Amino acid sequence: MKAEDTQKALKKAGLERLADSVQVLVQPAISLKAAPVKDEAGLKAGISKIGGIPDLPQGQQWPMKKDAPLSFVAQIRLDEVAPYDTNHRLPQQGMLWFFYDAKQETYGEDPQDAGGWSVLYSSDIQHLQPARVPTSLPQEARFKTSTVGFDAMSTMSQQPQLEIADLAWNNDDQAKYDTVYASFTGKPSTQPHHQMLGYPETLQDDMRLQCQMMTNGITDADDPKVAELSKSANEWQLLLQVDSDERINMNWPGSGMLYYWIKLADLQAQKFDSTWLVAQSS
Repeated sequence: MKAEDTQKALKKAGLERLADSVQVLVQPAISLKAAPVKDEAGLKAGISKIGGIPDLPQGQQWPMKKDAPLSFVAQIRLDEVAPYDTNHRLPQQGMLWFFYDAKQETYGEDPQDAGGWSVLYSSDIQHLQPARVPTSLPQEARFKTSTVGFDAMSTMSQQPQLEIADLAWNNDDQAKYDTVYASFTGKPSTQPHHQMLGYPETLQDDMRLQCQMMTNGITDADDPKVAELSKSANEWQLLLQVDSDERINMNWPGSGMLYYWIKLADLQAQKFDSTWLVAQSS
């Protein structure tokens, strides 16, 4: 749905006051189309993929949670993504690698969850080689391989009151907005919904305040520090959303999704060691 069509839909729904905020409510993103392959041996090292065996730089150790190896989730070659990154948020070259708790016991609901995932980045991908998978990584934590194609997409916030400061909002407004949101997103796809950047497809609550609280060591929503922290919660940017995908035996807790988050300033600085992960179930 184009911006002008979204404006018309908001006005038709009785939400005229949101029409001028479409540029805030609608954000560009990158769709990841996964295609399972039967034999990874024939794939060229260093391509984008979900599951399988990562191609790592020489000397790069497999990420661990304490003494246990993490599951490999995905590697994204950034020059393949760059043509679709219309806001130029990501580095133009290099590779990102994503890992997650092999036992799937990390949900991002506690500051102690840090270490239950890993995001690696290298600008130099000239000498990548298939990693040696740790023998202690359980078979159920090893996923089959999908190659990845990319496309530009638009995403819409599910809760405009979180994007627009001091917006008067009630349940009736949300019901009207949900109708517009449903028209914007169209019919639910039966394919896994993998995505970079933009607004995520949340299965539960918005995650940005959760990221802000956890990274500041706060677990109690009634903590007096939360009010101040919430003012900068929108600094968090979705980096990668990975859906469950039965085709490659990738099934997250509750048939849900993984969301890797990063502060926009850290993304711009190419600082990928300060991410936060949230797992939500459907």
